[in-house]
Amino acid sequence: MAAEIVNPRSGGNTDQDGGVEPLDSFDPAFALHRGGKMAVQATVPVRDKDDLSLAYTPGVARVCTAIAEQPELVHDYTWKSSVVAVVTDGTAVLGLGDIGPEASLPVMEGKAILFKQFGGVDAVPIALDCTDVDEIVETVARLAPSFGGVNLEDISAPRCFEIERKLQERVDIPVFHDDQHGTAVVTLAALRNAARLSGRAIGDLRAVISGAGAAGIAIAKMLVEAGIGDVAVADRKGVVSADREDLTPVKREVASFTNKAGITGSLEAALGGADVFIGVSGGTVAEEAVASMAKGAFVFAMANPNPEVHPDVAHKYAAVVATGRSDFPNQINNVLAFPGIFAGALQVRASRITEGMKIAAAEALAGVVGDDLAADYVIPSPFDERVAPAVTAAVAAAARAEGVARR
Repeated sequence: MAAEIVNPRSGGNTDQDGGVEPLDSFDPAFALHRGGKMAVQATVPVRDKDDLSLAYTPGVARVCTAIAEQPELVHDYTWKSSVVAVVTDGTAVLGLGDIGPEASLPVMEGKAILFKQFGGVDAVPIALDCTDVDEIVETVARLAPSFGGVNLEDISAPRCFEIERKLQERVDIPVFHDDQHGTAVVTLAALRNAARLSGRAIGDLRAVISGAGAAGIAIAKMLVEAGIGDVAVADRKGVVSADREDLTPVKREVASFTNKAGITGSLEAALGGADVFIGVSGGTVAEEAVASMAKGAFVFAMANPNPEVHPDVAHKYAAVVATGRSDFPNQINNVLAFPGIFAGALQVRASRITEGMKIAAAEALAGVVGDDLAADYVIPSPFDERVAPAVTAAVAAAARAEGVARR
């Protein structure tokens, strides 16, 4: 009898003898994850008693005493200025939703190794067994002395907005919710290049965003900050507009600075004559609605694994098409942003990440494409070695210009 695949929670297959075959044996993802994807590695040797006396007692006491007397020395004599806490409560994990803190750990480990691989930044996964806003803020604030920055990850909206705001008020290190701002930075970079390719400016464009969650709202804010001509955001009930009586406080705020044209009704109606579609919702947009967009439109359908508009459909009508997938050109991938953003912020010991720093990151990222700009190349690959240094330098310079740098 052939082995049967059972629920992964059981730990493997049941073989013909009634035993359990490890999941590693038939799924390479499990084989890669066995034992975790990361480990702590010493940067100094401990080979003999002399090394031990410097790395630990008694030598370490002199360093501790110096830091106690001059707290700012912690940045020079510990790893604080090169390490980020990757914090989640497991409520909005990738496309999996609320799967809890333990199940979120493989993703948080993955995020941590991306920090290291692409930005040279150490990161520690922290999965919290609580979902209350104030409990999360209090917990992370108490952990903050150990870290140079906090990357909030996969926390559901609208709590993520309040957690980020309250936490940044409590701590003097950067707090960055990547699902919001990382997505927004890369989207703006791609949009700048798409506009340049078509001979237009950001201010010439009207955009429609499908999705009023963390990413959609952050993208809207950043596009307005960057000078977009107009942008409307749509949720499941249609365009977020001031005349709606069912809006949450967050969506009421969105309605106050978007949709200057006063569009009401469905997403499909809003797309008529629009220059840009940005999808961060996971829904499906009818081909007829895409066809109603302006000539030379841009379609950024970023839902994974199924884009709101399949690229084959989008290419019938759009001049530039981007997705969130790695198997199509123009992948809108957060890994293009967050490693360099944190590397730049840590480099200058920034107290926070400002809108100006995020705009600078988007401009630097767009600039990497340079003269190679083409319809299928408006955003660089995450493996382009120019990306992280360019973003790091731009963010560090912006931090100094905005007065949040401390070195």
